[in-house]
Amino acid sequence: MRSKQVTFRGCMAAVCAMWFAAAAIPTSAQTPAATDTPTPGVTAQAPASTTPPAAAARPAAPAPTGPGGACLKCHEDDIGGMLSTKHAVTGHGRTPWGTGKACESCHGESTEHIRNTKVKPTVVFSKTTPAAERSAPCLACHQGGDRMHFAGSIHERNDIACNDCHKPHNAADQVRVAQTQAGVCFDCHKDKRAASLRASTHPIRSGGMPCTSCHQPHGSVGEHNLIKTSVNDTCYTCHADKRGPFLWEHPPAREDCTNCHDPHGTNTAAMLNTRPPFLCQQCHQTPFHPSTNYSGNNLPPNLGADKMLGSSCVNCHVKVHGSNHPAGARFTR
Repeated sequence: MRSKQVTFRGCMAAVCAMWFAAAAIPTSAQTPAATDTPTPGVTAQAPASTTPPAAAARPAAPAPTGPGGACLKCHEDDIGGMLSTKHAVTGHGRTPWGTGKACESCHGESTEHIRNTKVKPTVVFSKTTPAAERSAPCLACHQGGDRMHFAGSIHERNDIACNDCHKPHNAADQVRVAQTQAGVCFDCHKDKRAASLRASTHPIRSGGMPCTSCHQPHGSVGEHNLIKTSVNDTCYTCHADKRGPFLWEHPPAREDCTNCHDPHGTNTAAMLNTRPPFLCQQCHQTPFHPSTNYSGNNLPPNLGADKMLGSSCVNCHVKVHGSNHPAGARFTR
């Protein structure tokens, strides 16, 4: 019995000695050393960059090349829109970009300006430059067609240069857009702006009928730079029903539409210069009712109310522009 107890105590002592020996070994020795061998099926990831995004190198923007490249280095904000216009079409041999001259086509070579920006280009389109010098580069290409009458026209005689109305550097030239054209013309023709704001007018400001519907700003053989040789022929391009010929002609209507109408606008219906019967009585002063001095005293129930209400004289004389009826001498039918 005593021998068994000694054997058990010896075994316990051995077990305790082995436990204390294992506890004394360092943790680092138990951990296997890290190796560079990647684990199969796992993609190695690069360490995160510590460089801030702002400090990362950015590729420099390529310098403009080709026609006008030297100018666009400085003037891209001013003339960048021109690259989307017909002037910048490279496939046409007559355009500035098609010839390879680009900006030099209008501004000259301007060699000194390229070397020193404080020196102005050879040709400058400022208000102080004479109008003839500013128009010369434009007329070198744009001389035929609708511009053939520009020399000696009222605009040319009044020192209006091409760039006073046109902005070739813009992607959309306002004077060539129907909705914005009137605003360019109104910069000088302020009386026409006032007329266009009246109650009865053509759709000028909205672009439904821009100024060039009637006028040729580059000059014409007609009066007032009209697109036709006379006022009436210009009006007939839209109002063909008033052209005639009529069996019974109304002389003032045949002579000039502006005898009765102001095409830019009035405060009277149908753009009449003044309302009937006062308009009609400027000419019709013969005996009987045409010569009667109508006024507010002729309103109902007084005599002559039919001349002051409704369409006044046109209540009866409905064919004031002319009549083809055999009995239409008085323009009543």
